Amino acid sequence: MQHQKHLFDLSNDITYLNGAYMSPQLQSVTEVGLMAVTQKAKPYKITGEDFFTQKEILKQRFATLVGALDYKNMAIIPSVSYGIANAAQNIPIHMGDEILVVDEQFPSNVYIWQEVAQKHGASIKIIKPPVSFKNRGALWNQNILDAITKKTTVVAMPHIHWADGTLFDLKTIRERTKSVDAFLIIDGTQSVGALPFSIDEIAPDALICGGYKWLLGPYSIGMAYYSDAFNEGIPIEQNWMNRYNSEDFTGLTQYENRYKEKAARYSVGESSNFVLTPMLIRAIEQLIEWTPAAIQDYCKRISEEAVEYLKQLGCFIEDDLYRAHHLFGIYLPNHIDLELLKSKLKREDIFVSYRGNAIRVSPNVYNSKIDFDRLTSQFN
Repeated sequence: MQHQKHLFDLSNDITYLNGAYMSPQLQSVTEVGLMAVTQKAKPYKITGEDFFTQKEILKQRFATLVGALDYKNMAIIPSVSYGIANAAQNIPIHMGDEILVVDEQFPSNVYIWQEVAQKHGASIKIIKPPVSFKNRGALWNQNILDAITKKTTVVAMPHIHWADGTLFDLKTIRERTKSVDAFLIIDGTQSVGALPFSIDEIAPDALICGGYKWLLGPYSIGMAYYSDAFNEGIPIEQNWMNRYNSEDFTGLTQYENRYKEKAARYSVGESSNFVLTPMLIRAIEQLIEWTPAAIQDYCKRISEEAVEYLKQLGCFIEDDLYRAHHLFGIYLPNHIDLELLKSKLKREDIFVSYRGNAIRVSPNVYNSKIDFDRLTSQFN
């Protein structure tokens, strides 16, 4: 993997280390979007088949990206909260059950579980990291494993923590959830696309991904995987397109009780979106060509010297085994003034995020070692 900034429309005057906030857009994705916008100017050229063809291609591409055997387990969603809600509505939860979440995870994978717990008399169990930074990632993973008991009905968590990139061992966690018949619902928004993820290997019950971060797609579209455990579920909305034989426009008033096969029932209404759907297809095709493994390796190579330098300054950055390389948190020592550092970064047009107590740095293939040299020079 080589530097790919030429494929994006990023100014050389800025240092954008903030892909976890929102990815820049590939020029090729922008071109697809512009062409798609003009399509509706001539609606007579939009055929009935067009309502279904592109959405099926998108499902196929996403299935390839995440290593799923059957693209029919994929659904198109407008947001992570939508995708999580479909899963939550179709999981049997009873009084006294426990729903596990990790501490300070993104609210789209929290609010719905709070509502479900209150409705059914279940409880939310928050798994916190250790207070000390020593062995933090390893101990946090162990805390999650230790918290899963026979009372656990759902473990709802990310692949990496959105604030500081702490990496969770989903394969081992999945083995533990299976042993107690608990569901594993994954928010992959901050990982899928830049970090390898295999449905076939991990076998989660659901994987939900927003499209505008590491999938390099537009805002307001995302993808979801629902395992066969959800094949007979009830979606949170009822739309005509997800029903059996909906391709036959002449028979739409012959109301159909049957849904389409597998996860098709969970796609949002108007999921054939003639602008966003082809844009996300193009973005995912580029990711498949690059491969998430190569992206992850590239991010490691361009950042490793900076990471070592910051550690020598006294900053805490999680050990490599327990963090992502495309998103990681920098925890400052007491002698570095955060507010002063913020002002210096802003003045130099170096874009990062601040999440909790961490400075969140999130590079991608449009970055280079020079970007990290510019970042670390502000710590002097």
